[in-house]
Amino acid sequence: MAERLLLVGFGNIGQALVKGWLAHGRRADAIGVVDPSPDARESAAALGITASAGWPASVRDRDADPDVVLLAVKPAQVDDVLQDYRALGERSLFVSVAAGKTIERIAAVIGPEAAIVRAMPNTPAAIGRGVTALCANDHVTAEQRSVSTELMEAVGSVEWLGDERLMDVVTAVSGSGPAYALLLIECLAEAACELSLDAEVAARLAVRTVAGTGVYAEQSDADAAKLRRQVTSPGGTTAAALEVLMSEGQLAELMGRAVRAAARRSRELSSE
Repeated sequence: MAERLLLVGFGNIGQALVKGWLAHGRRADAIGVVDPSPDARESAAALGITASAGWPASVRDRDADPDVVLLAVKPAQVDDVLQDYRALGERSLFVSVAAGKTIERIAAVIGPEAAIVRAMPNTPAAIGRGVTALCANDHVTAEQRSVSTELMEAVGSVEWLGDERLMDVVTAVSGSGPAYALLLIECLAEAACELSLDAEVAARLAVRTVAGTGVYAEQSDADAAKLRRQVTSPGGTTAAALEVLMSEGQLAELMGRAVRAAARRSRELSSE
């Protein structure tokens, strides 16, 4: 377990991570937060975390170096923020959750020998049900990979990638995926309302159906296609609906286009 953590940025994902770390037994006094927002620092203080507007000069010495610097700032802020931590480039593990910022871009600021892990968590991390993809450069040790896994498993499950280029696909699937699921919930509820179901009842049915099906699929040994076939009786109501959704591959083609668009935008962001 890493002894000292410095979390730069205390927005939604930063707060989710800290709560997960504390719930998994990490000491509050081993975590530092840097965020210019007074509200963010107040939220950190409420959790017993020491927070500052910037990395305090008083701790800028080797004895106080953090084992891990976790960057949880907006992608547009990364280059500027990293300037303050260049001195740690050869001494600390850097973990970045900034979407679209490649390991090469980060190393260009903090140094070519820096140990860097790139992470892509998703929204359900806020409730400990996220999934995070990780990839590392060659300077990351086996122990540091283990630390990275431990830190991100505090908010859900972890998948390691051997090729950083696949992070664009991950971004399009699991990173943006919660929005697709929420759109499905929205569409189901709207369709139910059009058929005269009460709006509040429709919303509850749609949310609980999608949420419950996700858990059902996760706990099953079968893949989604097999599970779908198992719950589809020939000539029944589900079959009638799927005939519309799967007609000429319309839904599959639309989803493919959506994921490709998200992956393409992720690649574009990495060069901005």
